Amino acid sequence: MSSPSKRREMDLMKLMMSDFKVEMINDGMHEFYVHFNGPNDSPYHGGAWRIRVELPDAYPYKSPSIGFVNKIYHPNVDEMSGSVCLDVINQTWSPMFDLVNVFEVFLPQLLLYPNPSDPLNGEAAALMMRDRTAYDQRVKEYCEKYAKPGDLGAAPEEKSSDEEMSEDEYDSSDEAVAGPVDP
Repeated sequence: MSSPSKRREMDLMKLMMSDFKVEMINDGMHEFYVHFNGPNDSPYHGGAWRIRVELPDAYPYKSPSIGFVNKIYHPNVDEMSGSVCLDVINQTWSPMFDLVNVFEVFLPQLLLYPNPSDPLNGEAAALMMRDRTAYDQRVKEYCEKYAKPGDLGAAPEEKSSDEEMSEDEYDSSDEAVAGPVDP
């Protein structure tokens, strides 16, 4: 592998050939989504997340950017942005690692062994330290609400048909913008 682009291509192909579903965002190989299932023996089991991955130009010498698209309740994941606080990815990344490592090792380890002493979600960290049973229950509630495996196909910006506004709630101002229709 002489160039980062060859390595990026090889790592992406390796990830696509593994058990993970990969959706390309654009024509390039810099941005894509990966479907990721919660690990067994964790309160995240049964949950399915869409992870956005951005590979920098200097990949594999610079770490990928990883973020959860659908919500997850976890001390080391920002609830609003989905950003992941993962030491291996953010600080100790090495070109020896590849994308399969991220999804087969790093993310499952993050979900199995949260670190409440380095939180991005302070509420989740506090609840985990105060009441582990209540924390596990909240994780399961989030999985039920935001991480159903069947929901991964829908783009995050799209609303499901039952969330669309009714005729009464919808206030169209097209007429005010365009003026009355000519006879």
